[in-house]
Amino acid sequence: MKREIKFKQATLVAASLAFFQAGFPVIGWLIGEAVKNLISSVDHWIAFGLLALIGGKMIVEGIKEDGTLKNFDPFKISVLIGLSIATSIDALVVGLSFGFLEIPILFPVLIIGSVTFIAAMLGMLFGKNISAKRSHQSLILGGIILIAIGLKIIAEHLFLQAA
Repeated sequence: MKREIKFKQATLVAASLAFFQAGFPVIGWLIGEAVKNLISSVDHWIAFGLLALIGGKMIVEGIKEDGTLKNFDPFKISVLIGLSIATSIDALVVGLSFGFLEIPILFPVLIIGSVTFIAAMLGMLFGKNISAKRSHQSLILGGIILIAIGLKIIAEHLFLQAA
């Protein structure tokens, strides 16, 4: 049975996701500015570890049988905030890299927040029509992509540093 999502509910979810997606790069940028000299020698390993961990968890969740996906209420405030934070960890890493590279943060934050809001609204509009099997496949693909990005970061660091 498909649950109908009201516009007000969709807007709340999209606004929460956009707020955290826009806020975490700012936090990361501030941290990056403060610690760029301390962790620059291992930042690539940290990024790889985080991406591999998140990607691996996604793959494991995607492999589970259809009945094992957790039912949750994304409109419950604690779930919504947890989901918003969990999906914004990568934005924190982006902010860290901007801080390391001393890139101004205001324009990227406005773009990240706006795109997240629009994508979340579209996702809720079209996502309710996606079967559980496709959800599992999407999790596996997303996990593989995250691990591949982590491997790319490591490869670039190792091979570009050697060149």
